[in-house]
Amino acid sequence: MRNFIRALRHTWPYRGRFLLSLLCAVLAAILWGLNFTSIYPILKILGSDQTLVQEIDSRISANQKEIDSTETELRRYEDKVLELEGVPSNPEVEHRLRDLTRDQVKREAKIETLRRSIYRWRMARKFAVEWLPEDSFRVLAVLLGAVLIATIIKCVFEFLQDWLVGSVVGRSLYDLRNRFYQQVLRQDVNQFNDRGTADLMSRFTSDMESLGTGTKTLFGKVIAEPLRVVACVVLAGMISWRLTLLFLVMVPVAAFFLGKIGRTMKQATRRLLERVSTIFKILQESFAGIRVVKIYTMEPYERRRFRQATRDYYKRAMKVVKIDAFAGPTIEVLGIAAVAAALLVGSYLVLRKETSIFGLKFTDVPLETEELLQLYVFLVAIADPVRKLSSVFTKIQAGEAAADRIFQCLDREPRIQPNPEGPRVEREPNGTLRLVPQVHLPGPGQEHPFLEFRDVCFSYDPGRPILSHISLEIRRGEVLALVGGNGCGKSTLLSLLPRFYDPEHGSIFFEGADLRTVNLRSFRKQVGMVTQETVLFDDTIFNNIAYGHRNASPEQVEAAAKKAFAHSFIMGLPQGYQTQAGECGGKLSGGQKQRICLARAILRDPAIMLLDEFTSQTDAESEALIHEALREFLPGRTVLVITHRLQTLEIADRILVLDQGKVVALGSHAELMKSNPFYQRFHQHGGGLRHAA
Repeated sequence: MRNFIRALRHTWPYRGRFLLSLLCAVLAAILWGLNFTSIYPILKILGSDQTLVQEIDSRISANQKEIDSTETELRRYEDKVLELEGVPSNPEVEHRLRDLTRDQVKREAKIETLRRSIYRWRMARKFAVEWLPEDSFRVLAVLLGAVLIATIIKCVFEFLQDWLVGSVVGRSLYDLRNRFYQQVLRQDVNQFNDRGTADLMSRFTSDMESLGTGTKTLFGKVIAEPLRVVACVVLAGMISWRLTLLFLVMVPVAAFFLGKIGRTMKQATRRLLERVSTIFKILQESFAGIRVVKIYTMEPYERRRFRQATRDYYKRAMKVVKIDAFAGPTIEVLGIAAVAAALLVGSYLVLRKETSIFGLKFTDVPLETEELLQLYVFLVAIADPVRKLSSVFTKIQAGEAAADRIFQCLDREPRIQPNPEGPRVEREPNGTLRLVPQVHLPGPGQEHPFLEFRDVCFSYDPGRPILSHISLEIRRGEVLALVGGNGCGKSTLLSLLPRFYDPEHGSIFFEGADLRTVNLRSFRKQVGMVTQETVLFDDTIFNNIAYGHRNASPEQVEAAAKKAFAHSFIMGLPQGYQTQAGECGGKLSGGQKQRICLARAILRDPAIMLLDEFTSQTDAESEALIHEALREFLPGRTVLVITHRLQTLEIADRILVLDQGKVVALGSHAELMKSNPFYQRFHQHGGGLRHAA
């Protein structure tokens, strides 16, 4: 329940609306209860030949006669008490005095009850004389009209309550979704891989909806229905509070059953939400890889996989439905049993003209048939909101399960900390990067390496090292090529530099400062990256190029596109730069997507450039254009490039050869051709290091 309460805190800024909804719920409950009070006068009008005023007068007269008779009895008791007080005290006399005193108290209480009844009838007579006509049929018409008007007003208040509650819940979910998204974006790349996109999407959609339903139910029915119960309990207690209490004995029993059902519902809902994540995962994988699915004719397999997931979801959903369906009838049976017990006792009192059963007093004066029916209506009216509350409890439990899953992600802190208070990376007018403030000032005649990997080790899974004891210095403005077989750790090495991951052992230094201590956002703003997996958004080409520079002018975007040799083909598209790229750039060829990604990096104007197999999806013509763009753009920048292409090595100052996560060789192309057999085999196979390894 703790996480559900945490979610409710997001409604606090909108407490004004909630208080207004509470006021509307109170007024609606009062009107709802008062509508049932019309049953008694209607029954009296239909069951009597007298007018309403005459009926009231007869009731006042009967009560007054009852008072006079009781007062006469009371005086007799007083006389007997005076007689006994003159007799010498003994146990028998004391016993008779106690009985007489008890009877006196009963008669006095009865007189007080009758006087209150006369007062109420006189107030009713005053209202009837001033506001109601004399004819019984017209009185009935006025009463029914009043009930209709009260019902309309009640419905207006109910509408306002639902609207205000919906507004509070909608706004709080808006805030929570944005906070959730902000927190998810702060998580590490590795955390994204662990959690999975489908699971996160499920928490953003299904879990948020379940939480919203639970919150709306809490602020709506959980407040409105108990208020209705209170209104009817008060009105029923005015007829006979003892019979009403007999009915309310079932409340603890109902609460016990609701508690058991609620705990079961929470567990079932949590499992159901997990199955939603599985369905999202299958949809995401099959839709994203639709070409693979079709070329390998795996449609039947994907249908079976999806059918199995939806079947599992159906079974879990039916369990939730079964629990929810069981709660309503259970509470209804308990409610009807309580009503039947109270009605049976009341019927005995009416038919026998009694005020007690088995020595238990239920009324001060015998009940009338109309009063019993009025009480029965109130008790049934109490049972209806209680029955509705049974489904309310299960929805709140479902919302609680959703809140647990949402806050499980919200409470997850990223391991890669942004260090907002750390030294910032700033760029001087000549393009040189520097730390402000400088962390470690070099001594006279000394200079820190621009970038340094010092004994770096890393693994994704324990016991399976990807990088082992990598030590490397990178000079400012140097182009360093990384070559090696598949799985040797090249891409991982590049991912460590912008701190997508942190080394498990060792450190990476920038200008003598450990990257873990540097302001992360300021460092990443100086880094550009183009990978073999082109990432384009379902937006215009203009916005895709300007993604890292949202305030870029059209001229700046076009200049970057021209440098990437993308301007000509963009202008050939139907809407030029305003052409939609499609989902994941699906409307463009591989070479076009690569050049747009390169234009995005060029517009960013980074001091450090990371290129990971950036020409893997291009044809020979596009690759030649991209290399020409790089020759113009890269001078003066520090570049790390992963490649299997010999053509790309021509722009490299040094080449780092990796094998099984370790540095095999480091040097220029000429040096490695002379001294390193591993690199020689790579060159002989035309860059086919997969075979050379």
